[in-house]
Amino acid sequence: MSALSDCTTLAPVVAPTPGLLALLREDVSCVFARDPAARNRLEVLTIYPGVHALAAHRVAHALWQRGFRYPARLLSHLARMFTQVDIHPGARIGRRFFIDHGCGVVIGETAEIGDDVTMYHGVTLGGTSWNPGKRHPTLGSGVVVGAGAKILGPISVGDNVRVAANSVVIEDVAAGMTVVGIPGRTVLPKNRRRITAQGIDLDHHLMPDPVGKAIGCLLDRIADLERRVAAGNLEVGEAGCQGCESDDHCVQPAFQPVVQPGSAVPFTVAPLPRRAHSPAGERP
Repeated sequence: MSALSDCTTLAPVVAPTPGLLALLREDVSCVFARDPAARNRLEVLTIYPGVHALAAHRVAHALWQRGFRYPARLLSHLARMFTQVDIHPGARIGRRFFIDHGCGVVIGETAEIGDDVTMYHGVTLGGTSWNPGKRHPTLGSGVVVGAGAKILGPISVGDNVRVAANSVVIEDVAAGMTVVGIPGRTVLPKNRRRITAQGIDLDHHLMPDPVGKAIGCLLDRIADLERRVAAGNLEVGEAGCQGCESDDHCVQPAFQPVVQPGSAVPFTVAPLPRRAHSPAGERP
């Protein structure tokens, strides 16, 4: 008979929670992997407001969990005065969290942030309700939130999601996706993303805009219709934007000049005939 036959259940192995000093050491160390401007630990410890705000939050959150609510709020208030980062002491923040630049970041009371998250200045993890309970977002591990982005409401943002700068996210986002726009729209599946050796892509300005792509498709279609009208072909067939769902070639519409028979002047817009004005009270 096995020595474990008398055991009905086996307790799961749970990794010990690191202490406050261990968390702070990890927070400082992760800066060097994500900010090329960081040169030494003295610099990070003394002049990085994101690190200062996070260190104050670690202490305030420990006080909050132990029921010392006013001292926790007071500490977070003082930290906001010096760092311009407002983190409610009730927010749950994972390991190796990095706030770059720090200015204008707001994290609400019921927000939850996973491990290895990177956040830039002007980000808000806000609520959309005045009712108590869960009202702020939950971010998975490895999330990158661009400058000025707003993530609102009790939504879930999956692991390794990238939120583009100035986006407004109000719905759940699946893991590994990229979100851009207002409201936030999911673009670029994982197999088409440009990932650096460190696992982060900072080319926020190169991410496609789905609204801009749709407008580009409409402009291509209009240009094709104008070419047909100018050429005298009034039967509009299957033409215009092709493959909007599969590539990004239609973002910049191509207007080809059309030469009208009998004229040496190329043009791209064929004006519609204007309706003649009639005297008042008469129909044309």
